[in-house]
Amino acid sequence: MGGIECVKLRLIKESDHFWSHDNSDMSKRDRYKRLITFASALVLMGILTGIFAYVWYENYSETIVLPYYRRGNWTLIAIYCLLIWLFFKAYGGFKLGYLKKTDMLYSQMISMVCVNTVSYFLISLIGRDFMKVSPILQMTFVHFGVIAIWTVLTGKLYFLIYPPRKLVILYGSKQAASLVMKMSQRVDKYMICESVSISEPEDKVRELIEKYEGIIICDIPAELRNDYLKFCFERSIRAYIAPKISDIIIRGADDIRLFDTPLLLCRNYGLDFESRLVKRIFDIVFSLVCIVLLSPFMIVSAIAVKLYDGGPVFYKQKRLTIDNREFDVLKFRSMIVDAEKDGKARLASEEDDRITPVGKVLRKFRIDEFPQFFNILKGDMSVVGPRPERPELTEEYKKDMPEFGFRLKVKAGLTGYAQVTGVYDTTPYDKLKMDLMYIENFSMRMDLQIILMTLKTMLFPPKNNAESAEAVLAVQQKDKEENNKE
Repeated sequence: MGGIECVKLRLIKESDHFWSHDNSDMSKRDRYKRLITFASALVLMGILTGIFAYVWYENYSETIVLPYYRRGNWTLIAIYCLLIWLFFKAYGGFKLGYLKKTDMLYSQMISMVCVNTVSYFLISLIGRDFMKVSPILQMTFVHFGVIAIWTVLTGKLYFLIYPPRKLVILYGSKQAASLVMKMSQRVDKYMICESVSISEPEDKVRELIEKYEGIIICDIPAELRNDYLKFCFERSIRAYIAPKISDIIIRGADDIRLFDTPLLLCRNYGLDFESRLVKRIFDIVFSLVCIVLLSPFMIVSAIAVKLYDGGPVFYKQKRLTIDNREFDVLKFRSMIVDAEKDGKARLASEEDDRITPVGKVLRKFRIDEFPQFFNILKGDMSVVGPRPERPELTEEYKKDMPEFGFRLKVKAGLTGYAQVTGVYDTTPYDKLKMDLMYIENFSMRMDLQIILMTLKTMLFPPKNNAESAEAVLAVQQKDKEENNKE
């Protein structure tokens, strides 16, 4: 049995239940998915806004210096509703059926903390004094309860209406096993029922595709992939595609027309002048504000690092930024002195014995990265961008991935798309693809979303892929044993 066949077994536990849903019925229900998601979001926003309206009228509306009339109160309540929408949108709080329940809960709770914090200062500004904070705190806990109930109920309702899709995976190599294992962690969303190799006859592959609600296309030649994609498009079959580097570059292209001929324009030079200018102004302002606000934490961290072993507080290391330019990245030292005295570049792991107890705390909450705001102010880095890699590691990556240098089309960043969407042990190739997705789809709105998501990552660090990796390795080892027997 092939590696993919072994990996998919855990996904078939409840196949009888899932198979009872007809494909055509599922296709019809999909038409209303956005409407259902939108309606559930409106209900949640209405409840949360209603709670705020009650708290406003009961605790604040009559106590401010110049009380509002009806329209003034309604305007304030409408602003609160708008804040909910903005923060939920930024943190993904409305992605019902897309995020895990725990991720949805985290996103919404962080959103409500941000909304209620902004609202408190807004109310204090209106009242021309610091108003009592206890009603806002009580309201926040009530909001948490409402969010928890909403997440559980809508999650169950969504699962009943939209059970996991029955999928077939079309693969070109056993590297697809890692993707299958990741999808197996979302049994509420994906149901991989069968797998087929690209080496199988075309008639058999097409017959299998038509049996299921969707197909996963992973690591197959581009020409064959295009043929099967057209086949799926013709029959309205959903297709999940693991993109190649060239796919991501094309996705960032502009649509242009030469007379009556459509063209795709890939500019391939990173960000344009206007984007770089706006991004640089934002970097200067944001880094200055953060240096001022975070200075107490940086002072305490510096003292803790110094007191632990008497070594240097800061750690400098050569990294790469835009156009392959080297610079010295600045961090609080989180490892023992001379951690790389042998001169070999090594990636740190979560259980690295070189990390000091103080360093573990700094790394857990990303405090060791705070000095990099000075790198941003200097112009070596940006707030958002691909993480800066060491020259030695970059050269190593380029041996297997010549495209790894593509990520240096923009400045290295303190945080980035790969950092807020990936995990600790995300592969360099997947990080490269996410970095290129950021470069090709850059906008200041995206930068702000990544900054907000960084806060969530700091408070709730994502788990790594160790379990998936171990499972894939086990499958690969079994395949080797079977091959040896043969």
